[in-house]
Amino acid sequence: MASPPPNYSVSVGGKGSSLSPAAVYAVSQGLASVTIDPAALEKLSLTKRTSPLNPKRDGPSNSRLLTLEESRAALAVLLNKFVLSDAAVRPSIPSLIADTLALPSGHESVDFGSALGFLNSIFQLNSKNVGEIELGREEAGVFETSCAASVGVCAMLDCCSSALVKVADAVAALSCEAARADVSAFDLFGSGDGFSIKDETDVASDMKVLLFGSKLVGQNESGSFNEIPTVSASFREAVRTLHGRTRVELNSTVKFKKSMVFGNHGKEKAFAGSVLPLAMSMQSMIESSLDRSKSTINMISDNSLRLRVAEAFLKACPSLDGVRDQFHSITEKAASKIDYLLTLHYVYEYLVKFREVLAWEAAVALFALEIDDSIEKPQVDQASKLNGDVAKGEKKTDKKKKKALGKGTSSIRQLLRDSILCKSDPSSENVVVLVEWARDLAKYFDPKDTRLDNLLIKVKEIVESNEVRRLPKIPKGTRDFGKEQMAIRERAFSIITGVFKMHGAVALDTPVFELRETLMGKYGEDSKLIYDLADQGGELCSLRYDLTVPFARYLAMNNINALKRYQIAKVYRRDNPSKGRYREFYQCDFDIAGHYETMEPDFEVIKVLTELLDQLDIGSYEIKLNHRKLLDGMLEICGVPSEKFRTVCSSIDKLDKQPFEQIKKELVDEKGLAVETADKIGAFVKKRGPPLKILSELKKEGSQFLENAGSVLALNDLEILFKALEKAKCLDRVVFDLSLARGLDYYTGVIYEAVFKGSTQVGSIAAGGRYDNLVGMFSGKQVPAVGVSLGIERVFTIMEQLEKDRNQLIRASETQVLVAILGKDLTLAAEIVGQLWDAKIKAEFGLTKRVMNHINRAKQSGIPWMVLVGESEVSSGIFKLKSIEANQEEEIPREKIVDELQRRLGIV
Repeated sequence: MASPPPNYSVSVGGKGSSLSPAAVYAVSQGLASVTIDPAALEKLSLTKRTSPLNPKRDGPSNSRLLTLEESRAALAVLLNKFVLSDAAVRPSIPSLIADTLALPSGHESVDFGSALGFLNSIFQLNSKNVGEIELGREEAGVFETSCAASVGVCAMLDCCSSALVKVADAVAALSCEAARADVSAFDLFGSGDGFSIKDETDVASDMKVLLFGSKLVGQNESGSFNEIPTVSASFREAVRTLHGRTRVELNSTVKFKKSMVFGNHGKEKAFAGSVLPLAMSMQSMIESSLDRSKSTINMISDNSLRLRVAEAFLKACPSLDGVRDQFHSITEKAASKIDYLLTLHYVYEYLVKFREVLAWEAAVALFALEIDDSIEKPQVDQASKLNGDVAKGEKKTDKKKKKALGKGTSSIRQLLRDSILCKSDPSSENVVVLVEWARDLAKYFDPKDTRLDNLLIKVKEIVESNEVRRLPKIPKGTRDFGKEQMAIRERAFSIITGVFKMHGAVALDTPVFELRETLMGKYGEDSKLIYDLADQGGELCSLRYDLTVPFARYLAMNNINALKRYQIAKVYRRDNPSKGRYREFYQCDFDIAGHYETMEPDFEVIKVLTELLDQLDIGSYEIKLNHRKLLDGMLEICGVPSEKFRTVCSSIDKLDKQPFEQIKKELVDEKGLAVETADKIGAFVKKRGPPLKILSELKKEGSQFLENAGSVLALNDLEILFKALEKAKCLDRVVFDLSLARGLDYYTGVIYEAVFKGSTQVGSIAAGGRYDNLVGMFSGKQVPAVGVSLGIERVFTIMEQLEKDRNQLIRASETQVLVAILGKDLTLAAEIVGQLWDAKIKAEFGLTKRVMNHINRAKQSGIPWMVLVGESEVSSGIFKLKSIEANQEEEIPREKIVDELQRRLGIV
């Protein structure tokens, strides 16, 4: 947060004006005066006088005095609250507060403990007779409800902590170089699935930008450097939370009601709740900062100098024990719940201590960098420049020997150097300069110091500059696939396509976007997840949500009565990303449309699903199965009105993620069901187990399901299906589960969902069911259909984890032979590799004299064979054929090399 210019005026009450934390802080430090907009005063002059305050009834007598700075901040906030309030406030009150702020001193004597105490103290401070203005009840109400003291301290905290966000990054970057730290922890990227923390990736990205081009980092591992993204991200989050509350509270209007009870209505408690996370994050930041300073000191090569620097640091820098005691005081005060304002005061004092620690870290890093002659320090020595006594040749020689700072840290170092090094230069004899630097930097990092603006602007320029290769990002819920991942994906697609084709399915492709009217009304409550596109050419379009509705549209549009099809394509959902859950992802669909014997296509689709999951070899899974008519019958038996079937099903469908007690609360409180009805549903949805066993229970004599026509039809269908699956030896994969509801509106019969049972938590990996009415929604012609959709992205997640667990090399290419030319003869390489390609051998070639480079390339890429060709091989006509796995070579005549490779690779 930029510091305001010195000696400026803050105007309150103007149209469109707002009071910022920076302005409040400037007032608190005596850098700004406060004026009231004349129009606001004129508006206040029109208010009617209210009943006077009853001191005995309405005025608590507790005294509350603040520090000088806190009192000024509170007065600025209170003045703004009076001006903005819709209560009956007379101009004399805010004018008196403005006069008080204009006084050169004495603000710490203002009593913020009560409205009457406040009025008495500012009258006394302004040498006025307290009887001149009698405080009105509504005016007292504004004072009591404004929490001006707490808001004022929070504004000071907000301004100072916001500035330290960027300062801390800049200082940490300097320490990384001074301590030669390993910065591999900054290689963080957004995962796209909601499992990366944005603040952490942002901090890591900013640090990489600040250190871009550095030749110093990468040597020493240290936990305090590795934790920079995590700890700084926590600090950023806490600062942002405090800023959000403070910004609102500073400019919110006090709405006064005649029946209003005086008091802060829990606001001070809420403020304490906002600053405690800030204090906790500062505690972590302080510990890391102190540790980084010690790491930097340990890097000083001169033993005597290192000891003297360490001694100066331990003597003058705030100690870890001291700051921990200070933090404990904060938590104890907050836990006592006696005075929340005092908690805010302690947190502000703690922030000042944090600023001192950061100043010491910066001073130590700068000192270490300055005394290190091995570092290239781009700076202009004015005296040398004027005398012309530095030759160009000398500069070039020095630069070759010295290591460069990062582009960002170099600029920051120069900026700080210009501010503090001009006063005293560092040397092995002048260690005392550290204390001077730390003291000056602590002032520098305070927003009231105008130099801080230059530093914040410089850091902002650096991290936003394209010159330093800030990495682009991808949207949440999407991801890139690298070469190894693509190898897994292609292998999976090959298996899936093979299974589909084995069952006689034909390929189909549909547009990635459809008319919006095609998609709407097909997905129930999930329709809100459809991505709408901007109006183009007079058509309202949306990205496809799945592949099933477009398939039904295709059948209806082309008047097709029967089709067995598969489709592998991307779909889009405006969802919240999570592990294995994306906004853009592939679906692999298999559907059978047309009129068949009962359960004929249903059986085949479920059999296809088991074959897919078995051949993908992902591990243990189960297929939960239910019937939509059985589900509707269950709800009817429980007494759920038919118009609530679908909305109740959407709640039941969450049972795999939430306990029934939570679902029951939703059914009763939000869906309007009676408690008895919800309890009946709970008894039914707990039934799950082996299909034939559960089916037998539901069909036994006296079962309520036998009295429901829809349920009887469903049970008969399921009996046929289960017996067919049993004969096909895949019923053991199926679990009959009455809690399975499937939220989509278009399902009409059997529904199923495959769930992975391994250690990788991804949830459902496939789902589907019968949808007899979907095609008819487009054409009016009933074409029954049943299908399954494989959630391939989640399957990829499982397969990738399995590859990692097995520690197997994932081959991104299928290259069989590497032609290693020991030289730079491209024509020779072209002749040999061309013969291999013509013989259908998958080959690559390389041109380098270094044999190990060829061998390493083959090993890294998993290429099993190498043909080595150097000058001697060319002259003799005998090539060397090397097996990478066996690490054996043999000589093969040039004219036989193709035939020999074909034989060994099994190519006919």
